Amino acid sequence: MGAATVASMRRYQFITVDVFTSQPLEGNPLAVFTDARGLTDAEMQALAREMNLSETTFVIPRDETTDRAQGIKVRIFTSSYEMPFAGHPTLGTAFVLANARQTRNVVLDLKVGSIPVRFADRQGKLFGEMTQRDPEFGQIHRAQDVAEAACLPRGAIDESLPIQTVTTGNPVAIVPLRSLAAIRALRINPVQAEEYLDRTDAKFFYFVTREVEEPGARLHARMQFFGGEDPATGSAAGPAAAWMVHHGIARPDEQVLIEQGIEAKRPSRIFVCTSQSGDRIHNVRVGGHVCEIIRGEATLS
Repeated sequence: MGAATVASMRRYQFITVDVFTSQPLEGNPLAVFTDARGLTDAEMQALAREMNLSETTFVIPRDETTDRAQGIKVRIFTSSYEMPFAGHPTLGTAFVLANARQTRNVVLDLKVGSIPVRFADRQGKLFGEMTQRDPEFGQIHRAQDVAEAACLPRGAIDESLPIQTVTTGNPVAIVPLRSLAAIRALRINPVQAEEYLDRTDAKFFYFVTREVEEPGARLHARMQFFGGEDPATGSAAGPAAAWMVHHGIARPDEQVLIEQGIEAKRPSRIFVCTSQSGDRIHNVRVGGHVCEIIRGEATLS
């Protein structure tokens, strides 16, 4: 490669972080490209595929006045397509921006609108909390239909609670299971599950149980994501928080812990809280710690 060719290469800095954990190499990993100006949509998608993580984000700086009024523009890509909203990319990207800009308050301008994230010291480390969109409650699913779609044995579903679609930007069907044994035994056929979900208002299943491993946790959760397992799903934890308050598992404005990622060997701790005014559930907050892991540079022609 000649000197002229090297000089003409475009260079893009990125940082990888582990989200919803205070311990490196746990939680949900994320790559953040800190200045994606000049990248095409196709190049962002290709870079996300190259990073091969559940999501990669691209920060697109604008003038200071616009960023202050609308938030910092961020786009979120899986290895296959762009997402309008996702939880751990929101928290992880805000953490990178808060450190770079030396601020405790970051507003991201996402496809779903402006999402504020606030940071504070907790146990000697920076703890971030995003405020998600107000929840929308959707379809109540039949336990038998979900059991068949998710290959669940008879009696695995906790039928004292409803299976319901809830969204704060990413519609998930919250599926309560009876026990840790039931949730550990999940063996989902992704094709079969997708066929069912395509007929509903939900995009994913979020499996939860009130039996937990960590003392003080309120739910133990698992979620399949594109044929694999998602270690931490902030965009499902927010709906789960609303679902918990709506069905009496958590009190309004009580911060509770959802443990996730244990079966994937990426333990994650997601702290959730939501308010209620009459029948209206609002002010959904999802928080956790973030660890920086890698700094690198991608070079494109």
